[in-house]
Amino acid sequence: MTYCLGIKTRSGVIGLADTRITSGSDTTTAKKIFTVKREKHSFFIMTSGLRSVRDKAITYFKEVIEEEDQTFNKLYEAVNKFGDQVKRVAREDKVSLAESGMAFNLYAIVGGQLEQDNEPKLYLLYPQGNWIEVGENTPYVIIGNTGFGNPILKRSLTYETDLEFALKSAFLSFDATRISANDVDYPIDTVIMRNDGYLILENRFEEKELGHISEFWNSHLRNAIDQLPAEALDKAFQNLNLRKEVL
Repeated sequence: MTYCLGIKTRSGVIGLADTRITSGSDTTTAKKIFTVKREKHSFFIMTSGLRSVRDKAITYFKEVIEEEDQTFNKLYEAVNKFGDQVKRVAREDKVSLAESGMAFNLYAIVGGQLEQDNEPKLYLLYPQGNWIEVGENTPYVIIGNTGFGNPILKRSLTYETDLEFALKSAFLSFDATRISANDVDYPIDTVIMRNDGYLILENRFEEKELGHISEFWNSHLRNAIDQLPAEALDKAFQNLNLRKEVL
């Protein structure tokens, strides 16, 4: 499995991806973010699914970039071309994968800003090659292991959230997934693009750099639970107290 998160706010876009690759009992580390960076023309692709399918689709897309990238003026055009490569791989491999008991399950998050985009964009691409744009109503999308990190984002993120706060929420979402799933882990890669900057800032973080944030969160979460104004819940223990008195 994997954990890739894309966030779109009024200020720009953020991407975060873990790097763990699991194959049977073996685990390795590999980058799951592919980037294209040119003047006023930068975007990233994060993927989840079978590694072989991902690598093949990205390889095909690199050839497209070499030949056609100069013709893309808006990000959706690049998303369409990557979707074409996903469909190409599906035509080549989907049947044989199914015969082996495996699903063609390549999802992708594509974010960035090209010359004629009025702001950074964020898209979710499905294995069928179609896509949706992530926007104001639902300002984030997760692919891979989606369940554990979702609650913190629902509680904390809005379209008006600044990028610094959004990145903190993104980390806590990853951390919740890491704790709950053994196929998601450090290091993590992040990409950030502010409005009209056309510049992708990439960084990798190790556990030794961020472990203290997880400890801080755990400690404050326990304290917050202890201090909850939850007197109404005392009702749950009333019968237990009565039974003790009878005994």
